[in-house]
Amino acid sequence: MAEPTPEQQPQDERPASRVVVVGGGPGGYEAALVARRAGADVTLVELQGLGGAAVLTDVVPSKTLIATAEWMTIAERAPELGIRDGGVPVTDAPPGARAHEVDLARVNARVVELAAAQSRDIAARLESVGVRVVDGHGRLDGPQRVVVDRADGGGRGDGASSSSEVLDADVVLLATGATPRTLPEAMPDGERILTWTQLYGLTSLPERLVVVGSGVTGAEFAGAYNALGSHVVLVSSRDRVLPGEDADAAELIEEVFRQRGMEVMSRSRAQSAVRTADGVLVTLADGRTVEGSHCLMAVGSVPSTHGLGLETAGVRTTRSGHIEVDRVSRTSARGVYAAGDCTGILPLASVAAMQGRIAMAHALGDAVVPLDLQVVAANIFTAPEIATVGASQRTLEESGVRYRTSTLELARNPRAKMLGMHDGFVKLFAHATTGIVLGGVVVAPRAGELVFPITLAVSQRLTADDVAQSFTVYPSLSGSIAEVARTLHHPEA
Repeated sequence: MAEPTPEQQPQDERPASRVVVVGGGPGGYEAALVARRAGADVTLVELQGLGGAAVLTDVVPSKTLIATAEWMTIAERAPELGIRDGGVPVTDAPPGARAHEVDLARVNARVVELAAAQSRDIAARLESVGVRVVDGHGRLDGPQRVVVDRADGGGRGDGASSSSEVLDADVVLLATGATPRTLPEAMPDGERILTWTQLYGLTSLPERLVVVGSGVTGAEFAGAYNALGSHVVLVSSRDRVLPGEDADAAELIEEVFRQRGMEVMSRSRAQSAVRTADGVLVTLADGRTVEGSHCLMAVGSVPSTHGLGLETAGVRTTRSGHIEVDRVSRTSARGVYAAGDCTGILPLASVAAMQGRIAMAHALGDAVVPLDLQVVAANIFTAPEIATVGASQRTLEESGVRYRTSTLELARNPRAKMLGMHDGFVKLFAHATTGIVLGGVVVAPRAGELVFPITLAVSQRLTADDVAQSFTVYPSLSGSIAEVARTLHHPEA
């Protein structure tokens, strides 16, 4: 009797699928975990460290720094809450004096320590489930083969050099992330002209920090360093900070920035940044100059797709160099998937992780729900934070959808009054006919925590009445979400 073919073998006797993941950030390590749970033989290739930029140089470090800045912001409310510092009313301090000072060297040491600890936790988790981790740079040699240039110089041959290893795969996932964009006329030196990945080497607080770029990264760091005690100049080429965000939220944040002493230069495009004897000189396109002790270049990022062998494998890229993927993370090459910032879909760690999980589920034959950006919650870690989910007011207006909206100021919330919170609001959008919640904006301290009820409403297609009729704790900040939903009640809906 003939031996059964692999397709005829019982499921548990079939050879395990070989999965190679290139990149150890959220998209990569989450994909590796899903693949192992599905029984695949998984190898993850990472050169810089597990967790990728999200853990080592971007999300975890920046939000750790911002957490310290948040405590400085909270401390500013001490006099209003009746708190004295050292027995002396904070209000008696001389003009310009601060009740608290920041030891930036210790702050940055803690930032680096926490990032390294998180990276070790990810490594331990991957090891515990049987994922093989290879230190090195991975590149495609056709759609089902990855060549790894080993960081340790070791290798096993297979036609490659002694410092390389060849990995054959049934499925390849590319999750190589992105790096800060640089300008030829403002090249970072790691000392005075910096990208956001280089800030954590500073041992003393910049006296005057010029931040070039008013998008999410620029706004977050400008707000953080302003709270830590630096004089900050924010150079924005647009009419306002955070040009891609809800207009009301962005306007409020810019107003708060100015109230806290930040110098915001709107409609001012930076042309160059050069070192001076004791600082930096930033030249604007109109000829004006801005002097500072340090300059942070926050002008976007570029995908880390160079040297991946994409053309060899038949993987298409966009004009910007991002890898083209569909809603289940497939590329144009059979068996090759991609996730995270290298795809340019939405630069959020949560989206990268979801892309990686979807990719593995699809590749290994599990049920899968394609990526839906309409239910993605996002947060900007300014003070106050801006959290959004679902459709924005701009997209609703541009699409012609009939909608109703209502806004409630945070200052009206009793819990906010108790905590000395003044700046912020909750805004909801609901369909004019059905009452289904289409989106929302929360501007408040810890808005990233508060937006979750709205995320549930959007993802589960709840109506404003559904939200309004749900109990909230009194007093609570989340009570404002139910209250603003009650104002959207439509008897005919």
